[in-house]
Amino acid sequence: MNATAAPTAPARARLRRPRALPRVAPALLLTVLALLGPLLAPHAADQPVTAPYAPPGDGAPLGGDQLGRDVLSRLLHGGSALIGSALIVALVVTALATLLGCLAALRPAVGREIEAVADVAILLPPVLGIMLLSLAWPGGGRPSVTVAAIALGTPYAVRIVASAAAPLAAAGFVEAAAAGGEGLCHLALREILPNLRATVLALFGLRFVEAVYVISMAGFLQLGPQPPTADWALMIRENASGILLNPWAVVAPALAIGLLAISVNLAADTVAPTAGRRTVSGRRAVSGR
Repeated sequence: MNATAAPTAPARARLRRPRALPRVAPALLLTVLALLGPLLAPHAADQPVTAPYAPPGDGAPLGGDQLGRDVLSRLLHGGSALIGSALIVALVVTALATLLGCLAALRPAVGREIEAVADVAILLPPVLGIMLLSLAWPGGGRPSVTVAAIALGTPYAVRIVASAAAPLAAAGFVEAAAAGGEGLCHLALREILPNLRATVLALFGLRFVEAVYVISMAGFLQLGPQPPTADWALMIRENASGILLNPWAVVAPALAIGLLAISVNLAADTVAPTAGRRTVSGRRAVSGR
């Protein structure tokens, strides 16, 4: 037996875990910190504790905002709603895109109609779409922005899944299952979807990041949450005029949005290829029986 033989698939997976952890951990830590932020905040989000735009000092490690409220407390209060909305958008868009993309690949006639509608929807400028849906939504607020992000993100995601699923729909194992009388649900869920794990995971990460940016942009334009709500994007807009007096009132929420997007993107990029390799290995094992 050759002592220098290549490691098996489980051994390779164990070797990848230590290298993947540093890229996944920041996203998990930042998400947990944002979700638990209201419990960790030293002050209430709307409680004035300093002079307006006061520099960092006692009782306000990041200084005060335009109304003298603690920037750190508002930063800790403002992340949970953003992450929750972005998570809902990513889950719904990924689920819809996966179902419609598999349907488009398995039923070409229906797929052409789905892709035609998606192509038309993609042409709508994101800012215009957000404004139309937010202004037409009764009461506006964060729910309207969430719905707008889902409506704007789904068409592009459908195109990605349909393109990835098309070669699989024409593969021999799918044709054999269809010839054996398997239905559409079985073909989509049992034959195609397991081979799209890498694509779906990568798509989920991208949709999450895109949702963070879309919701933040809407907050900056005051199309989502309204003052005095603690929101990272709204904090940037509210305190922009005092950036020279207390830069942390603007820099801290901007850094939080950027770090959240970058860390989630790195985590998705790390996890998705691993899932793809395991899926391919599993398909090869099944094919070799």
